[in-house]
Amino acid sequence: MKSAANAKLILLHPSIHKQGLAAPTAATGGAALTPRRWLFSFLTFFTLAFTLTLINSTFSAADRRRSVGGPADSPVLPQPISVALIHYAAVDTNSTKPHMTTAELSSIAAALSPCSPACNFLIFGLTHESLLWRALNHGGVTVFLDENEFHVSKFEQSNPGIEAYDVQYTTKVSQMKELLIQAQSHADNECKPVQNLLFSECKLGINDLPNHIYQVPWDVILVDGPRGYSPTSPGRMSAIFTAGVLARSKCGKRNSKTHVFVHEIGREVERIYSEEFLCRENLSESVDSLGHFVVEKTMQGNGARFCKNSSSGSSILR
Repeated sequence: MKSAANAKLILLHPSIHKQGLAAPTAATGGAALTPRRWLFSFLTFFTLAFTLTLINSTFSAADRRRSVGGPADSPVLPQPISVALIHYAAVDTNSTKPHMTTAELSSIAAALSPCSPACNFLIFGLTHESLLWRALNHGGVTVFLDENEFHVSKFEQSNPGIEAYDVQYTTKVSQMKELLIQAQSHADNECKPVQNLLFSECKLGINDLPNHIYQVPWDVILVDGPRGYSPTSPGRMSAIFTAGVLARSKCGKRNSKTHVFVHEIGREVERIYSEEFLCRENLSESVDSLGHFVVEKTMQGNGARFCKNSSSGSSILR
């Protein structure tokens, strides 16, 4: 009996001892695991938040660069490739469309070079050289404007990634003198050189483009459209006027100068309207049938004029 009792005590004693030890151990282990889990959760949340913030910042920066024409990630197009593209565009004998000479193409390419690979390039007219302009401005913003909605749609389908818009011109070549006189008489208000064309009431201003077109600080503008070979053609009066206003109303901190090219400047409309709205004092060079103007950004003001000598258009019309 005594031995059995002692054995019972011996058997129960370790059990009690284990329970006594187990309780604190469990309590200790639970207390130790709680901060670890909390720390792990915190680090996981912090890492996830940091990653999402980094991704968002990267895309936001890229969007800002695209919207203002800032530095792009695309490399500069190597010069030998540019030269080859210009060469084959100029000597293409398979095309029945009129196209520019090598000298004309080289002049425009030279204007794109300083801001490459992030030039903002606006082109009036879909022409034989359209794909060349996009290639030469590789990495930049290239936008095409054309009078023919069908051609714009077909061009976009054939060339994914192209940005092109159709323009509804309300002018005719036969109205050239009338429109110029009207613009001159409203040079202090509707047809002033510095304005937001989106809200323009000037008959020469193009005000139905997508909003962002008016926000881009264009580095180079080429006027090679719309048609202007007959009295009933739309003519390039509105395109030249709009180019002059966009150059003078340039926003942002980019280069204050805009290179404006007018093709077929020997024709009456192109010559007269270029002298009136792009100005003879801004003429940098004439290469074959291409006029090259360098137009400075102009500060808003009541006394602002397109040209220092504003009588050029009037004298031509007399």
